[in-house]
Amino acid sequence: MSTTTLTLAVVLSLSSAMMMLGWWWQKRHDNIGIVDVLWAIGVGGAAVIAAVLGDGAIAPRVLLAVLGAAWGLRLALHLWRRVRSEPEDGRYRHLRAYWNGHQGKIFGFFLFQSGLVVLFALPFVAVAANLRGDAIAWWIAATLLWLASVTGEAIADRQLARFRARAENRGKTFREGLWRYSRHPNYFFEWLHWFAYVLLAIGSPLWWLSLAGPVVMFVFLRWISGIPFTEQQALRTRGDDYRRYQRTTPMLFPWFPSDDGMTTEERPT
Repeated sequence: MSTTTLTLAVVLSLSSAMMMLGWWWQKRHDNIGIVDVLWAIGVGGAAVIAAVLGDGAIAPRVLLAVLGAAWGLRLALHLWRRVRSEPEDGRYRHLRAYWNGHQGKIFGFFLFQSGLVVLFALPFVAVAANLRGDAIAWWIAATLLWLASVTGEAIADRQLARFRARAENRGKTFREGLWRYSRHPNYFFEWLHWFAYVLLAIGSPLWWLSLAGPVVMFVFLRWISGIPFTEQQALRTRGDDYRRYQRTTPMLFPWFPSDDGMTTEERPT
């Protein structure tokens, strides 16, 4: 069995077991949101597994383990704080209602996430196979990009969390800080962070696998489970206020907001 196959098999086995436990937990607590926490733990753990089992140079593998684990831990803790202190996310309430609470379908959804963990482990396999032990410039570039993107995502998450924590903001759309320049700055920085592993994998015989990170993440965020689900829920709960936000603020890539064409009297206070 090749190192790549072994790594992916271990990741799949462990993530599947974790997702089964997550399904049992959501059944008891009526909160599918735990799946996001477990996905972050699974992907972060996959970076460590790939680093340990890989046969590439030591330096990129150590960087992979540290950066991947730190990213996964930060994201998992952020998501767990929401899951433990808030009702089930509106996106998942809608999904539960759509499936009429069918636990078989919810179980399948959790197991599907373990497959996604394996998919997002592909960039880590590429880094762990990198035999170059002298690519210091690429390692520095990868680390700086990782720091910038993870810090940006943490700031965006914190800004939104503070806004959501205030009862008077319920039903309103946050338009300040990083959220003034993008409707989903957290998603933007999450996507950007995956290029760090592309840089770490430069010189690897499996370098092309590292592209799966930013490419697959962009596809999921833009068209499948990220922005579409989030914005549908925002429109259900915030209606015209969010539609105004959509007209003035870029969807993903940050840029200056535009005028929505409303008069001063028409703007919400």
